[in-house]
Amino acid sequence: QVGGFAWENCGDRRDPVVLQSLSVAPDPISIPGSLRVSAAVNSGKTMASPLKVVLVVEKALGDLWIQLPCIDQLGSCTYSDVCTILDELIPPGTMCPEPLLTYGIPCHCPFKAGSYSLPASDFVLPDMELPSWMTNGNYRVQAVVSNGGEELGCVKLAFSLQS
Repeated sequence: QVGGFAWENCGDRRDPVVLQSLSVAPDPISIPGSLRVSAAVNSGKTMASPLKVVLVVEKALGDLWIQLPCIDQLGSCTYSDVCTILDELIPPGTMCPEPLLTYGIPCHCPFKAGSYSLPASDFVLPDMELPSWMTNGNYRVQAVVSNGGEELGCVKLAFSLQS
């Protein structure tokens, strides 16, 4: 399949973290530009450090899907503890940025079990220097979140990018 935003859960039925809904507009995504996102997640378990995330990023080249390498922390990367990365981006003790703050969505570990919902919210995507391999095209991403070897959740995304 080529183009068009799509998503699906790819984890075991027993995974405690499940993406219940996700919508992204516009399609294709433009950089720079504005992105409207809405999402709902249900977590049956508190997610605490170390929270490992393994990303597999693929780009369509004709009918082939090519896995992109991990370069400068972008691409098919393994992040051994996302909690640490969040603490670097948003120092502990500072308020979570909007719209997370308004909707009571945490931005630091641990993430308590429960349901989290983000109504349609606009985010500005700045004009940024993307790696040369991240050009216009169709992409798919698989993200697996785990803690201590236990898979917590898995989601697959497909989207188009244009700059």
